[in-house]
Amino acid sequence: MTEFKITILGAGAIGTALAQAITQSDDRRVVLLSIEPSVVDSINQNRINNKYFPTIKLNRNISATTNPDVLQQADMIFMAIPSTAVVDYVLKHKDFINPYAILVNLAKGFAPDRLTIAESLAKHSNYDVCTMKGPTFARELMNQMPTAFTIATNNPVNIKFFEDIFKDSPVFIDSTNDIRGVEILSILKNIYAIIVGIVDANFNSPNLRSMVLTRAFAEMKNILKIYGGREETMFNYCGIGDFTLTALNDLSRNRTLGLLIGKGFFTENISDKVVLEGKIAVNVICNDLEERKTDKKIYQIMLELKKVFDGNYDVSAFVNQLLRNF
Repeated sequence: MTEFKITILGAGAIGTALAQAITQSDDRRVVLLSIEPSVVDSINQNRINNKYFPTIKLNRNISATTNPDVLQQADMIFMAIPSTAVVDYVLKHKDFINPYAILVNLAKGFAPDRLTIAESLAKHSNYDVCTMKGPTFARELMNQMPTAFTIATNNPVNIKFFEDIFKDSPVFIDSTNDIRGVEILSILKNIYAIIVGIVDANFNSPNLRSMVLTRAFAEMKNILKIYGGREETMFNYCGIGDFTLTALNDLSRNRTLGLLIGKGFFTENISDKVVLEGKIAVNVICNDLEERKTDKKIYQIMLELKKVFDGNYDVSAFVNQLLRNF
């Protein structure tokens, strides 16, 4: 794999952690493409990402740059930037990107045109687009803890590339060609993680938590099928694994949003300062399902969350309202 050139777009937490994992083997090199000159300098001069992992030494085969020319030589480009920026960045820099490069979407959320990111990239470009999702906190991956991803691609040859890239790393993969299903699940899990956070903020009850998780998982399955994803994708790493990681761990931004809401500390000002894909996705999906004239019983848990975001909602009644719907 020494001739296979890998660029990671974004030198944030997940981009840096992924680079560290890939370069566990001496024959693999990764270039981090960043818009932050101070981060680039700290990586190249001190082998430290001074903003995201200031105490961890990076592998010698990691370098960084602010120059998008690096995309011209990249065989695989991991897109580790916010979901709202991915499609616009690719379209703006298409003259820089190797036309034969494999684009790997790591972001979770909708593109500005309200398609999934992979769908939007496929619609507006001719790149080979894959998606990679799984139960992964960057800090855990950076600390070399075993970490799992689902690779979704329409080209089976790509799976061999991923297997070679992650050989000798702490990353384990499974695969599917259900790209739409993987992308939709990555959006849904953020929504239902908010809901679990609200429940846990009000009742620290294992019984209730397990009940809500079960009903949420069933609702996710039904919505996934409505959007053309396959039910079995729920049992890949991108499904139950990513959902439980996001819903049950306080490192999750969306669970944290749920906890804030449940404790009464959430304000619109707070949400504006943090990128919260789940909050954005609730309105998109609920409005779309309503336009499809979908039976509201199919997505009644999500509908209850939408009422919270719409305002003038007694959050203390949230759990009781869910139980009445159950």
